[in-house]
Amino acid sequence: MKKNGFKLKEKWVEVPIVQGGMGVGISLGGLAGAVAKAGGVGLISTAQIGFKEPDFDQAPLVANIRAMQKEYDKARETSPFGVVGFNIMTALANYKEYVTRACELGADVIVSGAGLPVDLPAYVEGFDTAIAPIVSTVKSAKTLLRYWAKKYDRIPDLLVIEGPMAGGHLGFTTEQLAAYGEPNENVYEVEIQAILREKEKWEKEYNKKIPVVVAGGVDSREAVTRAMNLGADGVQVGTRFVTTVECDASLEYKMQYLNVDKNDIKIIKSPVGMPGRAIETPWLKRIRNGEKETIRKCHACLKHCDRKSIPYCITDALIAAAKGDMEHGLVFCGANVYKSKKLEKVAEVIDSLMK
Repeated sequence: MKKNGFKLKEKWVEVPIVQGGMGVGISLGGLAGAVAKAGGVGLISTAQIGFKEPDFDQAPLVANIRAMQKEYDKARETSPFGVVGFNIMTALANYKEYVTRACELGADVIVSGAGLPVDLPAYVEGFDTAIAPIVSTVKSAKTLLRYWAKKYDRIPDLLVIEGPMAGGHLGFTTEQLAAYGEPNENVYEVEIQAILREKEKWEKEYNKKIPVVVAGGVDSREAVTRAMNLGADGVQVGTRFVTTVECDASLEYKMQYLNVDKNDIKIIKSPVGMPGRAIETPWLKRIRNGEKETIRKCHACLKHCDRKSIPYCITDALIAAAKGDMEHGLVFCGANVYKSKKLEKVAEVIDSLMK
């Protein structure tokens, strides 16, 4: 297994691990800074990042933009020279504003998924921030790479291939999840190899290396080895970092990960319009049984969200979980979350993955 890092524009990523972006209070400046300090790529999620700000209910965009600087400064205080960036979901309302603010703050990289970030190159024009789209199928990779090349004469600085074992929102249909998920992980490796062949065409076209990291179910040294042997330059890891001391989540949130049974991991339909993987909290059990919540206030978080048809407000559910209220909270997780058994430090997690 190759253990060297990879180049991200003008910065060298010493440890080939990208920390996954986990929204609404899970991956903020604390976790991102710790991962960057350890030599990896630390990502701050902008998804309702300002939910603790006093004016969040009245002016969510203003609160979120303000919180972006607070969390970025926190990460930079921990890791002045490491690689720190933002994870910004394409599905967010005001997507352009979040991207622009991340660039203004000096983010090293923007990782973007939950839909194809087709116009991301336009929004980073004039800045030196690297851009990294998330794709899950060769079809989506072909579409994005061709579009960027044709419209913007640009290719990604980093490509994230996120598989069906990932946590949170998933870039697959329900049928694809059944085909690619357990116990058929090897089937998805064929898809990874097809994506790698596609990106190699564009590397030759532009005479430029596109580093690739594989995400989804990366929880062990063996999983890292498999990804590297397929031809990846690194991995993206989310779930393993939630149960770290440095993670920004509440202790109650982390305990959900430490106490979960494999049978408590469910695929749900999210108001984002994608399937998602989550732990069955008391709240989720009610939702899965058909209960519909009254949505009293819209937080204007998503581009396309019909308050009349969705069964719950994803912002309210994620904020409740972040605060430790599992009676009303949604807890996203990766497929292998049940393997988490103890609180660790970020450095210990990285050591266990790369040793």
